[in-house]
Amino acid sequence: MKATGIVRRIDDLGRIVIPKEIRRTLRIRESDPLEIFTDREGEIILKKYSPIGEMTTFAKQYAESLAQVSGHAALICDRDQFIAISGGYKAFMGKEISKQLEDVIADRKTVIASKGDKNFISISQASVEEFAHEAITPIICEGDVIGAVILIDSEDKAKMGEVEHKLIMSAAGFLGRQMES
Repeated sequence: MKATGIVRRIDDLGRIVIPKEIRRTLRIRESDPLEIFTDREGEIILKKYSPIGEMTTFAKQYAESLAQVSGHAALICDRDQFIAISGGYKAFMGKEISKQLEDVIADRKTVIASKGDKNFISISQASVEEFAHEAITPIICEGDVIGAVILIDSEDKAKMGEVEHKLIMSAAGFLGRQMES
């Protein structure tokens, strides 16, 4: 554990303010859920909670099915990082999503684009494998955006269209409903 040198007091309602610098560094946004842990030494540990991260095994299986059906690489991310990948591009696994993808997810946009299009975005902060075509849609659970379903491909003939749009929309809808159960 790393000391920050920051000390905060608990207010009369039991609240404590997490400093803006720490929230920005850890990408904690207003209304983000935090999981609370304690240990034997009396330490309290706050960890960002990813509802979709709870179903990582299921998300991996779903990504595999989506990749097989679509013929493209399938990626599933929460609001911070990639949690399931199938069909190539394994270098994205566990990497942080880009600010552009974060904005697309937060704005609840669906993006279908090819490299060179004005709406084509980088999906990861890390410089990993290149791709030429993408289809992205947010996963919504009980009105909250919890992640995204993404199809990518580097083949020239693999341009995304109506079929991919319908696939990612149904995948995102299904994953969102699974989280509600």
